[in-house]
Amino acid sequence: MSLVQTQKSSEQVPNSNQGDLYGTTFDPAHDILHYDSQILDSIFAPKVVAVVGASETNGSVGRTIFWNLISSPFGGVVYPVNTKRPSVLGVKAFPSLKVIPEVKIDLIVVAVPAKAVPRVIQEAVDIGVKGAIIISAGFKEIGPVGIELESQVLKIARSGNMRIIGPNCLGVMNPISGINATFASTMARRGHVGFISQSGALCTAVLDWSIKENVGFSAFVSVGSMLDVGWGDLIYYLGDDPNTRCIIIYMETIGNASDFLSAAREVALTKPIIVIKPGRSAAAAKAAASHTGSLTGSDDVLEIAFQRSGCLRVSSISELFYMAEVLDKQPLPKGRRLTFVTNAGGPGVIATDAQIMNGGSLAAISDETMKALNEILPDAWSHNNPIDILGDASPERYAKTLEIAAGDPNSDGLLVILTPQSMTDPTLTAEMLKPYAKKQIGKPILASWMGGEEVAEGKKILSNANIPIFDYPDQAALMFNYMAQYSENLKQLYETPVLLGESQILETSITPALKARELIQKVRSSGRDLLTEYESKLLLSYYGIPTVETKVAFSTEEAVDAANAIGYPVVLKIHSETITHKTDVGGVKLNLQNADSVIAAYKLIKTTVTERAGAEHFLGVTVQPFAKFPDGSHELILGSSLDPQFGPVLLFGLGGSLVEVFKDRSLGLPPLTSSLAKHMMKKTKIYNALKGVRGHASCDFAAIENLMVQFSCLVAEQPWIKEIDINPLVVSPIIKDPLNPGKDVGLVLALDARVLLHGKNILESELPKLAIRPYPTQYVRYVDWEIDGCQMQSIIRPIKPEDEPALVEFHKSLSQETVTSRYLHPRSLDARIAHERLARICHSDYNRDITLIAWEVELNEESKPREGQKIIAASRISKLHGFNDAVFTFMVSDSYHGRGVGTQIVKQGVEVARSEGCRMLILPEIKSNNTAVLRILERCGFNLIKLQSKEETGQDAWRAEKPLQTGPKL
Repeated sequence: MSLVQTQKSSEQVPNSNQGDLYGTTFDPAHDILHYDSQILDSIFAPKVVAVVGASETNGSVGRTIFWNLISSPFGGVVYPVNTKRPSVLGVKAFPSLKVIPEVKIDLIVVAVPAKAVPRVIQEAVDIGVKGAIIISAGFKEIGPVGIELESQVLKIARSGNMRIIGPNCLGVMNPISGINATFASTMARRGHVGFISQSGALCTAVLDWSIKENVGFSAFVSVGSMLDVGWGDLIYYLGDDPNTRCIIIYMETIGNASDFLSAAREVALTKPIIVIKPGRSAAAAKAAASHTGSLTGSDDVLEIAFQRSGCLRVSSISELFYMAEVLDKQPLPKGRRLTFVTNAGGPGVIATDAQIMNGGSLAAISDETMKALNEILPDAWSHNNPIDILGDASPERYAKTLEIAAGDPNSDGLLVILTPQSMTDPTLTAEMLKPYAKKQIGKPILASWMGGEEVAEGKKILSNANIPIFDYPDQAALMFNYMAQYSENLKQLYETPVLLGESQILETSITPALKARELIQKVRSSGRDLLTEYESKLLLSYYGIPTVETKVAFSTEEAVDAANAIGYPVVLKIHSETITHKTDVGGVKLNLQNADSVIAAYKLIKTTVTERAGAEHFLGVTVQPFAKFPDGSHELILGSSLDPQFGPVLLFGLGGSLVEVFKDRSLGLPPLTSSLAKHMMKKTKIYNALKGVRGHASCDFAAIENLMVQFSCLVAEQPWIKEIDINPLVVSPIIKDPLNPGKDVGLVLALDARVLLHGKNILESELPKLAIRPYPTQYVRYVDWEIDGCQMQSIIRPIKPEDEPALVEFHKSLSQETVTSRYLHPRSLDARIAHERLARICHSDYNRDITLIAWEVELNEESKPREGQKIIAASRISKLHGFNDAVFTFMVSDSYHGRGVGTQIVKQGVEVARSEGCRMLILPEIKSNNTAVLRILERCGFNLIKLQSKEETGQDAWRAEKPLQTGPKL
């Protein structure tokens, strides 16, 4: 197979990241903003480099690095630093960084013993060096002593805004700029793949292999133990790099999970991110932890994190490069249905097995396609998929069959298989297939030319025509399924969820989140970390999760009174502040029909608990109705626990007392949307039962999704919760409502719940953080102002994924004049409301990008303000990669011009940006004739800077800046 080819000219790939500020991916537009360099350019594109620890000792790391730098074509200056030698390899050496002649050093490469590294970094910071690659080992991988060294180094680096790659790494190559700051034996070829690896040894092996296979790279990075620069920094950097088309990663530990997910979610739609992460087995995970000195979390959690961020995970090193080529050359499939065209039955059967076993399916041949194939193929063809066109298939037969099969709407992709038989012409067949690579049929075409010398020329022709070629058809089928998985990941990443519940009401009373915090604080103040069942259900009720009515009784008399109030039959459960698994201690009695049975059950529970656990664990009982559920009801579990790397992780699946036995569950990262909740359900076996089996109706999926979303909000907003589960969560089929025969209902009810809090020995600052930042409710505002004697009101809040339909209507309300003044040129409505574009805005990564929307205000039945039916204004704060500044933009619906809405959305944007730690807000360019916007900006305290007139328009323009706080630009 021919893999990613070396770049043969100096042409640059158009930056797929470019777009307008409301576009598919935010581009800092450095030429306008005067950020003409990225913060990591000091490492990837330095002009002056110093090697600390440069040596003349043969075979030493210091000698190899220095030689690689002075012999590489990057064109910069390299200084050796050696305390004992006057020169290194004929170049004058210096005893320290400080005595190097007056010159700005961009990058230092450190190859000295670990104990000396803090001193070197301090010296570099003192003279203003901004980049360092620490080759040295002996840090956290050796234990506490190494961890303390890392802490010292990082503290010093942060004081001078220095960025560090390493320690314990091979170094960095940038084949585009020509720099080779590694101790590898050769330089990588130029190409379009950004390769990042946590293993230096793997880097050297891949490098050696890449030379043989003619694979080229835009960057080649060994990250080591990631003291400072991590996956997120590098993904952002390569995402902005116009020479990088694809990012491939060898990962042993995730590092900062939030940074990784944030960067990957932003970049994955424009550049594929392909990851191999060993550690699926316990032994491999242990080895990875030992190698990096870092904790490793659950591999299942990592898998769902990759899916949530749009990354593709593969299983072998070869698959990394196979997929880099396939995704570069072919479009993504819309599904997993594959059509095979083959001249031999055996390979078709092998390919079919591989397709099915890897989660794919065979495309069913439509009647129209079958008729067309019958007209051109011999009678003995297979009349099925795989389409076996027989061993005497000519190049023309292959080409005509492919053309017909490609047009079948039941097919998502095609795999053409050829075996070299005596009647076969592999080379001419390849030539005949070339045109289909250029026809843009919208489906991927893969090929497997099986054999050796006889098919070699044909394989070369197909590869050069951008048709990925494989030695074996099962390899090709696996790659197709990876493509389908990647396509599904991207689709789920920005799928528009349905709007759940009523429009948001801005409450003037205490919010559910605050009520929940008060309850949790009350429990913690009592010295407990376990909520009672009653408290657990109360907590759920604050978030709108339906629970069975529960009353607490501390005596037999109170139990009878509660049962009489609820109505028989009832259930009694132990009320305890220490026992969670009630059935284990005889703490549950069901179907109690009268007062006598309630009294007897109370006494029996008390006696049994006293015998099995101790009298101090029995405080009383809870009394609940004995719920009767329709036939076809199911018990589910919904819970959350902690992962050492990703923080809180959600679980959904089959519930009941045998949950640990069946282990039918799926995982997810909070917060959820309705779409993400639906995908979580689909991954379980119980999902098929919930759809209705054996004559029973489907369950109410919308209600289950809503409950899962609310539960994820609870987990996201209450960081003191360590573990929580609802088990069982009972759901019933949709049936006629007995109280309202004209209405269908599906019951969803939490029967029991358990909540465990973090202990009193943990500080609030030490609580685990969410991997994905939740919705920033603190920025929801009700705004009331007066203009020209008229009272105006709006609700301004951060955007949500569910807001996409409303954002479409907002764009429809804009005149062409408003659009042109905002985008600086005309832009069609279709382009502005395309799902791919708006989804990126609505699915904000709130760490990097916050869009605020202003809604008109309505009053609900209780005269409380709530969102109306339309968005009247929007603003966006987009943080610049690697900087503390942010770009700011805003627009107001035409019918609300001149009514103060623009001023309010700008003021709120300024406050949000300040709260987010931004140093400065920037509007890059405003035309002089856009007087309304200029007046608003002046009113809100922006400084206006006149820009040079553009020759093509002759029109003046202004740049607006709003300083928010003091601090470094970086």
